[in-house]
Amino acid sequence: MNASFANDLFRQSIRDYHHTDHVDTPINNPFAANDIASLLYHKNWIDTVQWHLEDIIRSPTIRPDELVAIKRRIDQSNQDRTDTVEQIDSWFFDQFRHTTPKPSARLNSETPAWLLDRMSILQLKLYHFREQTERPDVPDEHHQKAAQKLAVLLEQEGDLACCFDELLEDIQNGDRYMKVYRQMKMYNDPTLNPVLYGQPAEQQSGQDGSVRL
Repeated sequence: MNASFANDLFRQSIRDYHHTDHVDTPINNPFAANDIASLLYHKNWIDTVQWHLEDIIRSPTIRPDELVAIKRRIDQSNQDRTDTVEQIDSWFFDQFRHTTPKPSARLNSETPAWLLDRMSILQLKLYHFREQTERPDVPDEHHQKAAQKLAVLLEQEGDLACCFDELLEDIQNGDRYMKVYRQMKMYNDPTLNPVLYGQPAEQQSGQDGSVRL
């Protein structure tokens, strides 16, 4: 497992999504459910769909009811993203369970999976800035500005890949160690969000008993 492996999976997910380029396209994960590749592919698919939902919600012609529906969908996507990152970190934690940190080992504030989260989103930026450098309907100045930003993103891609590989090497060698902190988001939880738990029961639940978020 290294940065190159992860970035290849992220790019594959992005390419697969753009075969249809539609936010309602069902995911067709080609990897076995218990494989780390499956988790990484799934993670990026969530990011890719959300990237396009964020575009849609900014349409100046979007209806208020559509805006609300998409905002709630983005909220759920953020929860799914967090849950998947934590699953990936649990996988890493298990991989390093037999590694004993050295007495001088330092705790790393960013876990491997949250670094992968940044790498996944960066691949989306790279994909879409490349698109901007090739748009036929814009002047050369637009292409040049997009190309300048793309060059910075490519540098960041290399830097993040190096940081990720070094982090895994340091954890494996006992020079650094990781902890898995659950995000414990509150806004989607009807027992923790005061706007939700402060509502009458009939407003909190639908006819099927499901909580409306």
